Amino acid sequence: MKTNKPVIIWLLSGCVLLFIMVMVGGITRLTNSGLSMTDWHLVTDTFPPTSEQAWNEAFEEYKKFPEYQKINIHNDFTMDDYKFIYFWEWFHRFIGRIIGIVFIIPFVYFLIKKKLDSETIKKCIILLFMGGFQGFLGWFMVKSGLIDNPDVSHYRLALHLTFAFITFAYTLWVALDLIYPDRNEVILPLRKLARIAMVVLIIQIIYGGFVAGLNAGLIHNHWPLMSEGKLVHETVWMEQPTIIKNLTEGKSGVQFVHRTMAYVVVGLIILLFIKSRKYSLSTIQYKSVKTLVFFVFIQFILGIFTLLFHVPLWLGLAHQLMAFLFLSAMTFTLHRFSK
Repeated sequence: MKTNKPVIIWLLSGCVLLFIMVMVGGITRLTNSGLSMTDWHLVTDTFPPTSEQAWNEAFEEYKKFPEYQKINIHNDFTMDDYKFIYFWEWFHRFIGRIIGIVFIIPFVYFLIKKKLDSETIKKCIILLFMGGFQGFLGWFMVKSGLIDNPDVSHYRLALHLTFAFITFAYTLWVALDLIYPDRNEVILPLRKLARIAMVVLIIQIIYGGFVAGLNAGLIHNHWPLMSEGKLVHETVWMEQPTIIKNLTEGKSGVQFVHRTMAYVVVGLIILLFIKSRKYSLSTIQYKSVKTLVFFVFIQFILGIFTLLFHVPLWLGLAHQLMAFLFLSAMTFTLHRFSK
């Protein structure tokens, strides 16, 4: 533990930066700022425009694309409005650059100083690849909103969001491997249930991305039933030509899956808690499961209020950040039941 302390601090710092990245990404999405920067350059976009002429050039470039031509041109959209949305997209990308520096430079340093064993080196190389791929997914997502439709593909948004969550979870897992180097006896039934809960949670995060990408939280703003007091509103099956498309591309269908799967996630965590009481757990295992129960109910309540209040910025952001904390607790719990 002591010899690995600098490496652990490095990895946990990466986790914190990824958390900030997701938070700023949530603000970027909820303020419709993601299409404000219409190109991507590794160096020249590092800082915002520094002169009025540069701002005018960036604004004129933005005016060539669908978001301005189909939406903002009708909204008395001013330079100040543009600077606001530009800031959040720039800040999101800037943090991405910082994460790249924070991961690459210490990694090279630790390699030179021989602070990493072969297994950790392999894991860190995977992390570096995941970080680079996440950057590609960000631009791949933005590009989908710069062609005809003034909004990004909800598939690409969900992929970008979910991969950020997975990158964070893997970074935390690698850090936990170093924090807890000694292996414990695995409780197989609890590990299996925790794995199932993790998979369902990832699917729920994907659907959270679908809901965000389709603005599906702005309809059926009722709970526990959907509009008109119906458990399953007929629009769930009417928006798209097939059942699969309704449940992956229809606003009603996507919201229905997301709100229904929330019950499944809660049920799995409660089941994990009940089953865990049958075994002799370590203090940290017991506390991790209790934290999961607390977090899942907070997240469930946040989801309800986010829906009822038509996704205000602060609630939408709180719901996304709580999902991040919940995934952290889920990763920690699974790790403690696996190693």
